[in-house]
Amino acid sequence: MISFSRYSDLFRVPGVRAALVASVVGRMPIGIAMLAILLFLQDRTGSFALAGAAGALYVLGLGAVAPFLGRMIDRLGPLRVLSVSAVIYPGLLITLVVLALHTESHGWIALVALAAGAAFPPITICMRALYPRLLPDVGLLQTAYSIDSAVIEIIFIAGPALVALFVSVGHPYGAVLFAAICAAVGNVIFLRSAAVREWTVHPGSERRSLLGPLRYPRLLAVFAATALFSVAFGLYEIAVTAFAAARGTPAAAGVILALASVGGAAGALFYGSRDWALPVTRQFLVVVGLMTAGLLLLASIDNLVLFALASVVAGAPMAPVIASQSVLVSRLAPREMLAECFTWGATCLLGGISAGIAVGGVLAEYTSPAAILLAAAASALLAGVVVWVAFRDAG
Repeated sequence: MISFSRYSDLFRVPGVRAALVASVVGRMPIGIAMLAILLFLQDRTGSFALAGAAGALYVLGLGAVAPFLGRMIDRLGPLRVLSVSAVIYPGLLITLVVLALHTESHGWIALVALAAGAAFPPITICMRALYPRLLPDVGLLQTAYSIDSAVIEIIFIAGPALVALFVSVGHPYGAVLFAAICAAVGNVIFLRSAAVREWTVHPGSERRSLLGPLRYPRLLAVFAATALFSVAFGLYEIAVTAFAAARGTPAAAGVILALASVGGAAGALFYGSRDWALPVTRQFLVVVGLMTAGLLLLASIDNLVLFALASVVAGAPMAPVIASQSVLVSRLAPREMLAECFTWGATCLLGGISAGIAVGGVLAEYTSPAAILLAAAASALLAGVVVWVAFRDAG
């Protein structure tokens, strides 16, 4: 059972509830923009190649620039960074729509998609760097990262549904413009929250290195583990798509992934609702182990309905994996590098998912969905091994 008493304690902390609620609108493009760009460009140009390339470049921009933005947030605070990105990002999405509607320049469209990803307002990173500033209690920090993961899961359910609504009424470009509006309005709301206005910059006690948090071996291990369990996420998405297609119902893939997100949100809320006796490192190992077991369970199922129902169970540990990883990063990161550390985690997450999707696509040509799920389980298990080796002497 999920106990909500800890969430009540969390929301009684000044500034937490207002900042979290304020962040939701600005984070909606996470679940909207990528799919909206893909469907709009494919519909407008008839080219899956252009749509796929633009989507890949959008993700590349997100991952490549995120650490730089994180470093800027650590040095300058979120106000300047988000104020600039809140103007540039919506402007680039609007530019992409105008280019696609009025020109045939595929090169410029792809370039604008890359730039839009790079300019994405990092509200999620700001929230994850904000929690340790507001919450001295480690238990409440775990609760905060859990509900944050649940919010992201809900956005991943609601976002594609909104995109589908725009597509169903014959205006796929509307989903791209809606993402632009959410980013602009959401950033204004978020920046007006008291916790963000009162953000103070922590000056570094030592000379900053070009490598930043990459100098710390245990943080590197957590980032490597993040990439590995994210590869499992990408492989899982392809396995679900291939499983549904092989049974003649490709549309069922969306339903299955949504059910997995429901399980993930419930898992995150359960994880954050309790004090756990285990150290956070072992909590991470446990939820990664449960994720591995869930993927192995799915690999043994042939029936579509059973597979869909089992995906709720298999998805339950996925959001807690991200929540426990966030707690680990917050414990290991120097205070003056909090945002940059979380952006490196986001880069590894995006890169891992992209790699998993790419590898899974190749595997789907030559092997079964069950084999792809076994590969995902192996990648998740390896993430646990990396963290276990790095922290085995930490108790």
